[in-house]
Amino acid sequence: MEDVNQLFDAAFEFAHYPGAQNEASVKEFLDRFPLPVIFNALQTDPDIPGFENTLVTCLERLFKTKYGASLIPQYMPVLQVGLKAYSAVVKSLACKTVLCLLENCDINDVYPVQLVVSNGIYPLLLDYIINSDDEVAHAASETIKSLARFPDAMSVIFPSETNDATHLRNLAARCSSLARVRVLSLIVKLFSISRLVASEIKKSGLLDLLEAEMKGTKDTLVILNVLELYYELVEVEHSSEFVPQTSLIQLLCSIISGTSTGPYEKLRAMMISGRLLSKENIYKVVEEASVKALISAIDGSLESVEMNDTDAEEAAIDALGQIGSTTKGADLVLSTSPPAARHVVASAFDRNAHGKQLAALHALANIAGETRPKSNRIVDGKAEESLRCLIYDVAAQSTKLTPSGLFLSVLQQSSEIRLAGYRTLTGLVARPWCLVEILAKEEIINIVTDATTETAKIAMEARYNCCKAIHEAFLCSNFVDDPRRLKTGEKLQEAVRSGPYMSKKHRGARPELLSERFSMRRLLLWEFVGTEANEAIDCV
Repeated sequence: MEDVNQLFDAAFEFAHYPGAQNEASVKEFLDRFPLPVIFNALQTDPDIPGFENTLVTCLERLFKTKYGASLIPQYMPVLQVGLKAYSAVVKSLACKTVLCLLENCDINDVYPVQLVVSNGIYPLLLDYIINSDDEVAHAASETIKSLARFPDAMSVIFPSETNDATHLRNLAARCSSLARVRVLSLIVKLFSISRLVASEIKKSGLLDLLEAEMKGTKDTLVILNVLELYYELVEVEHSSEFVPQTSLIQLLCSIISGTSTGPYEKLRAMMISGRLLSKENIYKVVEEASVKALISAIDGSLESVEMNDTDAEEAAIDALGQIGSTTKGADLVLSTSPPAARHVVASAFDRNAHGKQLAALHALANIAGETRPKSNRIVDGKAEESLRCLIYDVAAQSTKLTPSGLFLSVLQQSSEIRLAGYRTLTGLVARPWCLVEILAKEEIINIVTDATTETAKIAMEARYNCCKAIHEAFLCSNFVDDPRRLKTGEKLQEAVRSGPYMSKKHRGARPELLSERFSMRRLLLWEFVGTEANEAIDCV
């Protein structure tokens, strides 16, 4: 018992040592407590709280070192026993130990693959994926992914015999629907490794399993997971060589417009649609007609009498905004007949639905080009005219009557609405008509040039970027030579020179964390645009 206590104390100290352990300390520890001693202790059940977890954590750190990894081949039979253990913690350790072995070997080395095959480890890893808890299944999946890096492992993971029990198609066929999602997730992970592995997956017909699962189940959870996997698949750099992206767009379109589709599936499909079509290069590999059909489906969902779910409406508006963040996407959402962007513009200035207005303002900022390089903010003539008409039409039907009245109204609302408003004006002011509208309201200039307007850092930077964009547009316009606009130009120039944060006369103030609750989509969106904003500041 004393030896066990000594081992526990030493393992606890080793496991919780701050920073990385050097090779000398690893060797010293193993000279004192050889691996067989630790493995035997794991099979005992001493009455010491946290004993198993401490030893497992200690072994994980040992095997992540070069010296520790070099000892793994000597203990493959022990690993095989560990993989068959009852304890999930020990199973996970065994998987991670095999992973350490593989990661510390050259991929052209045949020996590691031979060790995995000869010790019957691969079938055990597959079994964990479908029959273990999430942590063990994840560890097994990562180990197989590492194994797939070895060219000699191709025949193991993708056996030529279609009736082989380890064939992933057969594995998927004999497990539950949720376990099948794990198998499909493994296939997507393997697909991302290299073109060679992707080619093997394509030849094995494993990609067909994703579509078959979508068509063959009515389980909402399974559909949501498979949709995400589909998206991850087409995100892979070499996916266009093996996966027709158009097929995913058609699938998303059918889900969004389907009458028998559940609300959660539609919501997820719209979110994925936005992420997928926010990539500029996607338009090089998909048919424009398919993209238009998807935009039309999202547009139709906003027109549907069944669309009374606030989250679904925000998701649809978000999706249009994400699509509009690219030059081609902005052209399409503004040029369809009727333009799908009409929902975005109408909601952006509707004070009766706070969440939807916030989503719409961010979406309108994207469509206007706030996230695009300055040279790409203006889109083609038809789309530009559509954008102008949409904003003027909404203004004419409101109590504000003019776009300048709408803009000022936005900047007089809550801080998170103002933040979205700054982004919108930053993108829109590249249009001469928008600059005219902004200059028509001196209150707008006062707000964007006042360094004390905002107290949250992110809002300060958004206000500054807006002020800087207005100043740049002003300098490029005829107003710069207008004596009546001299004070406006000087005010903008001084605000830009002062920077985004408090001026010297207000140095007692300090930026504070934004207290308003942002939805997850707003946070992700701002992370997406934050880099562009910071680059804009750096250029001053």
